[in-house]
Amino acid sequence: MLIDSHCHLEYKGLVEDQQGVIARAREAGIGGFLNISTRQREWDQVIGTAARETNVWASVGIHPHEADAHADLGAAALLEAAAHPKVIGIGETGLDYYYDHSDRQTQQALFRTHIAVARETGLPLIVHTRDAEDDTARIIAEEMEQGAFPALIHCFTASAHFAQLMLDLGLYISLSGIVTFKNAKDLQEVASKLPAGRILVETDAPFLAPIPHRGQTCEPAFTADTARFVAKLRGEDPAKLAETTSRNFLELFSKARLSEVAP
Repeated sequence: MLIDSHCHLEYKGLVEDQQGVIARAREAGIGGFLNISTRQREWDQVIGTAARETNVWASVGIHPHEADAHADLGAAALLEAAAHPKVIGIGETGLDYYYDHSDRQTQQALFRTHIAVARETGLPLIVHTRDAEDDTARIIAEEMEQGAFPALIHCFTASAHFAQLMLDLGLYISLSGIVTFKNAKDLQEVASKLPAGRILVETDAPFLAPIPHRGQTCEPAFTADTARFVAKLRGEDPAKLAETTSRNFLELFSKARLSEVAP
């Protein structure tokens, strides 16, 4: 069994055939899905899908691209949404300086708001970071000094140095289909050396389809392709990697119950 630790089941490309997408993933051995929100207006839909599907969970959060549109969002709104029994994570949140779709100071302030909620609820923080390694590491380290909180870096593409910083702070690292790309040699080197107890796998569907599906709409079923690639990269049995990454997911996202995972 595998768990797709990060997908967007409400996004165009998946939502039109959501039941088919979930069915195909189950056939591929995907036993659970974390359905990620990026804007407040998505929360009800993301939670609704999780409430309907026994092996789908939800997160609540604001993507850094959307920070300007949510600059006044306080912790109270996140806390209220996070109380739903199928909400198991806070995010995705973080910093994105590649596109700078939102003001950097606003991104940082909202990132800290999400961290405060993760700390208060005990729900893991789902971190997006792109071209913002220094500020991401600084903020996480500063906030950890104020009180520890569980977290992971999703769709990891950063440096080996950043990976070690995050591991030292207790974070998990999630690998997407990017690790299968031919030009991802540095990422593959990092992935090959990550501690077994800190790895998760994801699709970020409908984006970033792994080889051999490049150019297609990514689906949670493709988690299996990424996992097989990572297992080969690490010289591990694919079934063992599946077991390890699923166990890591359930340890990190402890609000998710084993009884909710499809056999």
